[in-house]
Amino acid sequence: MTLPPTGVFPRLPLSSRAEADPHHSLDPSGRRPGDESPSVVALGGGHGLSANLAALRRITPLLTAVVTVADDGGSSGRLRDELGVLPPGDLRMALAALCDDSEWGRTWRDVMQHRFSSAQGRATALDNHALGNLLIVTLWELLGDPVAGLEWAGALLGARGRVLPMSTQPLVIAGDVPGAGDPDRPEGPGAVRTITGQAVLAKQADVCNVRLVPADAPACPQAVEAVGLADWVILGPGSWHTSVLPHLLLPGLRRAICDSPARRCVTLNLSPDTETQGKTAADHLRVLHAYCPDLTLDVVLADPSATEDGADLEEVAASLGAEVFYADVRAHPGTAVHNTLRLAAAYQEIFERHR
Repeated sequence: MTLPPTGVFPRLPLSSRAEADPHHSLDPSGRRPGDESPSVVALGGGHGLSANLAALRRITPLLTAVVTVADDGGSSGRLRDELGVLPPGDLRMALAALCDDSEWGRTWRDVMQHRFSSAQGRATALDNHALGNLLIVTLWELLGDPVAGLEWAGALLGARGRVLPMSTQPLVIAGDVPGAGDPDRPEGPGAVRTITGQAVLAKQADVCNVRLVPADAPACPQAVEAVGLADWVILGPGSWHTSVLPHLLLPGLRRAICDSPARRCVTLNLSPDTETQGKTAADHLRVLHAYCPDLTLDVVLADPSATEDGADLEEVAASLGAEVFYADVRAHPGTAVHNTLRLAAAYQEIFERHR
């Protein structure tokens, strides 16, 4: 691919993407004749979204990832603070997961995920930065458009789908946890303290009252459009309060998800994360309902080995309009890692059942 001179990158419109490569558009007009693949939007962030994308790209070319932009830790947090950009880390991981299994795809996946490590005892500014983060931020600075930058990155990688931010504005996530806010001030047994920042909040248990700052941030228009065009919208797996729930906290995106004619699937985690320690699989659904009472579902995908009380899970799922689809999607016993092929097979069967 020949890149144009600095500052004159063309915008890639939806129609042009559809005509050039149906892998990069959910627009039905871009499908090849006879292609009955479902258009899928997967929402989330981090390793959970990556697992989903690695599975879904095997069964549909019409795939879009909508990614949280509240990360404030590590390389992403440093770039966000120093340059005022969206945190690129979860976006980078999504792009890497969409690389195919060819030599080109595997090589670019590894390039995007590569982290710099300075010689022992010689800390430098590049320490722990992922090259993919720097590449994405470079494209953002050259184009002045976060969505266009991600499209160019995806084109370079040959990504089998699109990656979009949930908002083009960096977000902050906050929540309350039990405990006194100030150790010098005696407070009652119901005292809570506020934790601000995704990196810290993700390490807390018993999180409640999760919110985004600013609360009225605009949703990315292309993400809203993708949700409206999708056949399926998938939430989870991932860190429940900091990767999955934020999509239902952003007003514009929440409305798009609830109003979309798409079928909706929630994929449950293989084990509780720190944020949901002590919560059952059914409790995870209750969390989503508590924050978004208008949300209805069609399918809840659960691994039976991670389901403590199947009857309770099925009852809560039914109250949201969903059936529970059980599938063994764990890579190895005792691990919380998804097997990509098993997860892909589970989605394939779900999609076929609900044609």
